[in-house]
Amino acid sequence: MPADAWHPEAMAAQSGIYRGVSAKDRAAERRSRLLEATLAVWADPRTRTTMTAVCAEAGLTERYFYESFANLDDAMTAVMDAIATEIEQATVAAVESAGDDPAERVYASMRAFVQLLVDDPRKGRAAIIESVASPALRRRRTELLRYLAHRSSEEAGTRFGLTRRGGLEDDVAGLLFIGGMAELVTAWLDDVLSATPEEIVQAAAHSFLGLYE
Repeated sequence: MPADAWHPEAMAAQSGIYRGVSAKDRAAERRSRLLEATLAVWADPRTRTTMTAVCAEAGLTERYFYESFANLDDAMTAVMDAIATEIEQATVAAVESAGDDPAERVYASMRAFVQLLVDDPRKGRAAIIESVASPALRRRRTELLRYLAHRSSEEAGTRFGLTRRGGLEDDVAGLLFIGGMAELVTAWLDDVLSATPEEIVQAAAHSFLGLYE
């Protein structure tokens, strides 16, 4: 056996384990860094969003970018999907711990959503505002908003305990709510609308309750 076969990195390449971390876990960690870098670059109005800028932010080479994503749109779409999942998980968890009163559950959901944007405004800016700039991302934005509209309509009855009318009326209510929220958040994050986070929560909850009560 060649002497260099006993070198730690050579042995790691053979076993798939390096410094106690598997190849799969290292790839997942790089993907996570690239997602965070994509969000950071994309949400920064001072920076042009390019693969080079994303790789520089992540401290990784283009080789590792292509390990995780087919192209820049693919990475940005993954960021949007991750944000949508985080919103859904945060609001569901808030509702489940809010008690049985429908209005309290609605307010808890809205408060969890707004808090997510307060904690990291980049997420709202990337997923809701900046995503309209590219045809591929605009299409994904539309798909996600329609998905969230459908989910909000379903959950009005199943999770919040509100009255549902069924069929077209529920679809319209869901679209009105999510579309209105997208515009509200856009104006708020762009500093066009001067409002506190709690005022956004109140407006969103009143809107939702008005559509389904």
